Amino acid sequence: MALPRLVPAAAGDPAGTAGLRAQVRAFLTEQLAAGTFSPSVDAWLCGWSVAFTGALAARGWLGMTVPKEYGGHGRSFLERFVVTEELLAGGAPVAAHWIADRQIVPALLKYGTEAQKREFLPAITAGECFFGIGMSEPDAGSDLAGVRTRAVRVDGGWALTGTKVWTSGAHRAHAFIVLARTAPVDPQHRHAGLSQFIVRLDGPGVEVRPIISMNGGHHFNEVILDDAFVPDAMVFGEIGDGWRQVTSELSFERSGPERLLSTFPLLAAVTDSMADEQLPADATLGRLVARIAGLHQMSTAVAGALERKEPADVAAAVVKVLGTTTEGDIADFADLRTGDSTGVDSRHRELVMAAVDQRPGFTLRGGTNEVLRGVIARGLGLR
Repeated sequence: MALPRLVPAAAGDPAGTAGLRAQVRAFLTEQLAAGTFSPSVDAWLCGWSVAFTGALAARGWLGMTVPKEYGGHGRSFLERFVVTEELLAGGAPVAAHWIADRQIVPALLKYGTEAQKREFLPAITAGECFFGIGMSEPDAGSDLAGVRTRAVRVDGGWALTGTKVWTSGAHRAHAFIVLARTAPVDPQHRHAGLSQFIVRLDGPGVEVRPIISMNGGHHFNEVILDDAFVPDAMVFGEIGDGWRQVTSELSFERSGPERLLSTFPLLAAVTDSMADEQLPADATLGRLVARIAGLHQMSTAVAGALERKEPADVAAAVVKVLGTTTEGDIADFADLRTGDSTGVDSRHRELVMAAVDQRPGFTLRGGTNEVLRGVIARGLGLR
């Protein structure tokens, strides 16, 4: 199978990244030729391959922004952006390391203790340590202030009790960062009294239960904490500062190219089918490509802001809302245009089916679009 058409280097890309893009594309072409993966939809969520992650680590494409003193490569957010964008556009199986490399690394660098940095950053960079996120809960939805998981002070640490849901990869990951209440709810200040903890998923008092999707896929999980002990050394950041830490971390989760490229392999397949006249030409394709190009520029700009350590919460929310809406529109477009056509190959149909299956989740994960519109409105002073 030919490598899908990938996102071109933007005119504003920093010097030196064109060569890096070329390296990643050459790597993906080699991997495809070797049959190590087939491009897939939502590969950053569903495509778990420890071997592929190891191959990326060997090339220095994990922990790119981690300082060399912690086993990383000391490269920029923009360089990391170029690598991740190409991997996503190629539909590569990057789920194993995705959360750790995208979200945990910058959070550790910002809030982690020296001991935490030295324990986890080298292992993440080597592709040997995988993380999940423990934010969402059964009754809280996208309202993180409604978190009910509680952490109670005990001798030498904390005891955590509660349930987390939609924890991607928890059945394979080594640890996850849990948001919990360390003080009673104050109705006037609902965001106060929250703290974060690094919890090992194989520890006592931790049970991981699978959440099976309607298509039979398993990447989501429910994690039940029953007086799970967390030593003081695994308190993440400051007690009571959890809300500020989480909202800062969400910039990394919401602004990345995965919020606009989850269905890019399908868009590339539709383009090829139209070019080969297996499907009739449609001007809507051009509009979708233009939207992706614009979002590419926006997401690149957020990466630049993060590189400069500038606030990017509102911009990240904008990218997430527009990007995930575009992903869903690509799925709908491909589904409607493919229809009962017998001209397209089976691989094309598999991509359509996967995109349609995953489509409802695009605008939910990472914060619903309804919640994010509120974030945008408040950030612009409209609420």
